Amino acid sequence: MNIDTFGCLRAARRVSVSRLFSATINVARLTRVITAETMDSGILSSVRGCFSALDVASLAMSFKAIGNVTARTNKLHVKEFVEERDLRVYVIFDYSASNEFGFMKSKKSIGHEVAASIIFSAMKNNDNVGLGIFTDKLENFIPARKGRKHSLSLLRTLLAYKPKSMQTDIESSLLQLHHILGQQSVVFIISDYISPNFLRPLKFLKNRHDVILINLSDIRESELPDIGYTMLEDIESGEQLMVNTSDESFRNAFTKNSLENHEKIKNDITKLKVEMVNVSEQVPFDTALRQFFNQRTRR
Repeated sequence: MNIDTFGCLRAARRVSVSRLFSATINVARLTRVITAETMDSGILSSVRGCFSALDVASLAMSFKAIGNVTARTNKLHVKEFVEERDLRVYVIFDYSASNEFGFMKSKKSIGHEVAASIIFSAMKNNDNVGLGIFTDKLENFIPARKGRKHSLSLLRTLLAYKPKSMQTDIESSLLQLHHILGQQSVVFIISDYISPNFLRPLKFLKNRHDVILINLSDIRESELPDIGYTMLEDIESGEQLMVNTSDESFRNAFTKNSLENHEKIKNDITKLKVEMVNVSEQVPFDTALRQFFNQRTRR
């Protein structure tokens, strides 16, 4: 039987591109709902710093000029100022192997939805948006720019990216990011934060930028099902361990250790006064983001 190898490859590529495009469209539709309801009045707008004020010594119109206009019209006139900062938004995405894990949906897939939502929101607000991808180092960095074409290019890069490493080193990656980022920016870091010693570079970033952490998690990272003997594997190191999940004391110890680690990270980040949004299959990203932006807007 003769097989058209190149034809098969072309067909496979068309299917892959089609799926990628379909996923992008679905995220875009959901994003429009979130953006319309919350994000326009959330961080991307609140950080912009629009304000109105009466400026007696205005560069554009002196107090005398304002008084003359008021006298002629017999109505009080003030000068309104609106500051529009050139906002820069960065999505920094953890592409290490641990984010491939997921019970119903991988953490990486959930992270893609969050990232796409932020990128589309920045595009809708006509903000500059850029992308960083890291594993054990910052593998890819695209400076922030405006425009639909640029935003869609970022999304294609993110969804089709093939990481060079399976390992995670958030500390090294954030240090690199700290040296690269220039102007003050809003930085969304999307990761599961399964990596030690990243608080120091996070503090450096926080001192100059508005940093928001998106924490990706999965229920199976804290709760094991009772399925008897099974093999657990560290997806990054390949290390394997045979465990008995029917042992209730082992399951309880596993849950306790996981929750304690999460609580420690949460407390350390709170001390730095950095905000974190928790997202998982059980806490949909649209719900988590909506609650976060609503809370931030009310402050």
